[in-house]
Amino acid sequence: MALTKDQKKAQIKDLTDKFQSAESVMFAHYIGMSVAEVSELRSKLKEEEAEMKVAKKTLLKLAAKDTKIPELDDSLLDGPVSLIFSYSDPLSGAQVAFKFGKDHSQVELLGGIFDGKVLTKEEAVELAKMPGREQLLATFASMIRSPLTTFAGMCGSPLGGFARALSELAKQKETEVSEETEETEDKDKEKEKEKEDETEKEEESKEEKPTTEEGTSENTTEESSASSDSSASSSENPEPESE
Repeated sequence: MALTKDQKKAQIKDLTDKFQSAESVMFAHYIGMSVAEVSELRSKLKEEEAEMKVAKKTLLKLAAKDTKIPELDDSLLDGPVSLIFSYSDPLSGAQVAFKFGKDHSQVELLGGIFDGKVLTKEEAVELAKMPGREQLLATFASMIRSPLTTFAGMCGSPLGGFARALSELAKQKETEVSEETEETEDKDKEKEKEKEDETEKEEESKEEKPTTEEGTSENTTEESSASSDSSASSSENPEPESE
């Protein structure tokens, strides 16, 4: 049954939204799969925050064009094709489909879209064979600290750009952590300096207070002495009585 104009618009919008939100998109054949097998594959993809979508090629091309994806090669859309969208780990969809295809020959990766670039079949398979994101980042961080020939070899592979990007990301994370640590240390030093200044001011204030009290006592004593001297002088020199 042919789709109406409104249905086509709705499907294009749905595909466009998925292209924009996905970390990667893989294209795969699924010829001859039973309903149960398709359901099993969808379930495995869902566990990895990915999903499979089937769409007409014309609508697919329009949606890709709307999201500024490079023109798709016809080899990616040969025969019945499903799209696998990965929303969290960009490798998850390719990995699930590739692993599933080992036990179900009907599933075959044809290529994909990753980091704004169209991948060939060989590149999509190579991506599927790579370890997961967390393990990959840890591996690259280790390689940065202790360079290995395997890292150099990987940088020369078709996915060398991806490898170098992850390397730069690991370096950036290390730099950010180092800067945050230095900033925290500087703040701690400033707080310690402020506390030391406050302590010094309190000590100076305590030292000045006794001095002020001693000065007041001395002034009082001098005034009493002067008053006594004045009284004594008046006694020694009485005023003459008038006749």
